[in-house]
Amino acid sequence: MNFKAMKSLFSKSLSRRKWIVTIGTLVTSAAVFGILFYEGSKNTVALTLDGEQKEIRTHANTIQDILKELEISPRSEDYLYPSGNTKVSNNMNIIWEPAKQVGITVGGQEKKIWTTADTVKELLSENEIKVGEHDKVQPSLSEKVTGNMNVKINTAFSLKLVNGGKGQKVWSTSTTVADFLKQQGITLKDSDRVEPSLDKVVKANDVVNVVRVEKVTDVVEETKNFTVISKKDSDLSKGKEKVVQEGKNGKIEKKYEIVKENGKEVSRKLISEKVVEESQDKIINVGTKVLVAQVSRGSSSSSSASAAPSGGREFYVSSTAYTASCNGCSGHTATGINLKANPNVKVIAVDPSVIPLGSKVYVEGYGYAVAADTGGAIKGNKIDVFFSSKSDAYRWGRKTIKVKILN
Repeated sequence: MNFKAMKSLFSKSLSRRKWIVTIGTLVTSAAVFGILFYEGSKNTVALTLDGEQKEIRTHANTIQDILKELEISPRSEDYLYPSGNTKVSNNMNIIWEPAKQVGITVGGQEKKIWTTADTVKELLSENEIKVGEHDKVQPSLSEKVTGNMNVKINTAFSLKLVNGGKGQKVWSTSTTVADFLKQQGITLKDSDRVEPSLDKVVKANDVVNVVRVEKVTDVVEETKNFTVISKKDSDLSKGKEKVVQEGKNGKIEKKYEIVKENGKEVSRKLISEKVVEESQDKIINVGTKVLVAQVSRGSSSSSSASAAPSGGREFYVSSTAYTASCNGCSGHTATGINLKANPNVKVIAVDPSVIPLGSKVYVEGYGYAVAADTGGAIKGNKIDVFFSSKSDAYRWGRKTIKVKILN
């Protein structure tokens, strides 16, 4: 091949290469331009997905299309803003929060719901569930809502609490008496009593009674009364008494265990006693000596009846007569003389405040006698003289005479 032919061939080859390079450059430029155009035509979208924030660029037409691109299938209960059919625009903000399934138990009945509420309080408000001031909610109202959470509402009811005798209206949820008292800040002592028992469950309108039981010791000083001792004294006239020794009360210290309920004494038990001062008996001698005037029943003109003794206090009295068998008479004098067994005894009935019983007397027209009897009608300066026969008593009648007390 000559030089000219070789030159012509080389020129043709170089032109072809230039052409190929030019075409390649154009294709590459077109591809790059197309990519830049495609990317430049995308919308920038800010997403908040279940609390996480991210930014994407997309050609999606609607929000629903974006979620499909992200392989998210929202439920009807989910929170999506704006709605799924909203057209996508540049710089759009999209929020999606998936609903959580929780259980709500009210009055023992449970139901399952889907919710996007943030707290328990929002959850109850969202479902129009009202909570009373004294109702108990678990978990608390401020607790964050999580999947499969169970919210339990115990509805409060009123009942009466009596603590130490003081009553008040309180509120509680269904619980035992022991837990109820703990909720009310009631502290029990070992001796206290609770009605009903601590393991019982409280109900509406119940009365929980806390009886405060207290045991105390009381020491008291009591009087020990003296004893009166009577002794017979044959040297002392019957009907007379003589105090030989005066009585004196003693003292006893007694210790009691007292049980109080709500501050009031309900029982008292004697646990010990001791004598702190002995008592002294009162001793009285009682006369048993019977004074009998052995004067014969002579006529009123006899020397025994007419000879008045000298000395002694004398005064006038109104006199009557009686017998041992008179109406209402027992036959025995006030000092114990048996008149029926001693028909010849000289006895007069007197008012002891005027003529003391046992006194020896001289009665004008009657003689020496003993003041040994009394009578219901014998008051003041009046006497009743004894006769064994009714005829002598009738003969005496009623008259004023002089009496002299000899001792």
